[in-house]
Order: sequence, then structure tokens, then C-alpha cells
Amino acid sequence: PMARAADAGAALPEGVEVLLETLPPAQRAVLQARVERWQSWTPEARAAFAERAARWDALPPLERGRRREAWQAWRALPPMQREQVGGMSREFAARPVNEREALRARFQALDTSVQRGWLLGPVLGADHWRLHGLLAQVPGDQRAPLLEVLAAMTAAQRAQLYVLVQRTPPQDRDALRRELIATPADRRQSWLWEQLDR
Repeated sequence: PMARAADAGAALPEGVEVLLETLPPAQRAVLQARVERWQSWTPEARAAFAERAARWDALPPLERGRRREAWQAWRALPPMQREQVGGMSREFAARPVNEREALRARFQALDTSVQRGWLLGPVLGADHWRLHGLLAQVPGDQRAPLLEVLAAMTAAQRAQLYVLVQRTPPQDRDALRRELIATPADRRQSWLWEQLDR
């Protein structure tokens, strides 16, 4: 399939077809789709992409990492929050330049952990300062389920959870996270009250 894709348009570098055949099927399918998309572009679209790629490559590594993290965080947001962030972005872009610069300066003055907390989106970002003790050093297998649970909770429940996190010694927070994740949504409020009553 890769050889056919290469014959259909821009050729892949020599030896790449052999390398691609060694990849697991899921990765090979992703690359095949990218090859086909590339081949469907006009020369102008390819040139525009090459220009964007060159600008990306010229960025310092830390800036590329920051932008990649922000993009991945945006993609992880639920669709409704992505739309909300898009609307906020358009509103921000419509403001006068001096207002945008003042807001950027205020944001840059915030602690780095507060800035990164806003990567969680408009719902959890607003509560990040409360949830930091629970979100700090989350094992990889817990992060997505924990964020899903937190996003499903009401603001009042997250405030109760904040009190609970403050009462929980750091060494016991992993157990607290696991229990929170395992608690069904319809039992979550009762669970919070039970934990707070201890």
C-alpha cells in the first residue's frame, strides 16, 4: 500500500516503504492517511505547509513544547469547552491591542502552576488552585479518568473536594484519587459527605 501511495504522487524517501511495513497496523494506517492527504494537496498547499513547518522548526525547543502542550490540552477538552475557548479567543482577538497586551502581561505575571492550570479549560482551570493538591503528581493511568470525574462534578462538589484534599496528607492522596475515580457519579455526593464527616 505504501508503494502505491508513493507512486500516486510525491514519492516517499528511499527505504521508507520498507520501514513503514514494519510498523504496527494502527501506526501504518495513520501514516497512510497522512500520505494520502499530502498527495491530495495542490502544490500551493504543500508549499504553505512547508512554510509553516519551517516556521515551527525555527522556534526554540521550549516554545515548541509549550505550544504542543497547549494544543494537546485543547484537543483533550470536551467539544463544548473547545467551542467556549474558541469564542473566548475570538473575543480576545477583537479587543484593542493595548488591552490584549495588558491581559497578556497580567497572565505572564501569574505563577507558572496557575498558568498551566488554565490548560485544563474554562471549567477546571478556574478551580485549579483548589485542585492542585489532588492533580499534582497524578500517575498517568489516573489523569484522564480523574479529569473526567472532576469535569462532571458541580462547582460546589469541587469546593467540598478541596476541603477534603486539604485534610488529606499528601501520602494518602493517591488512595483518595483512586476512590474518587471508582465512585459512581450517582454516589459521588454521598461519598463526599461521608469523607467530610470522618
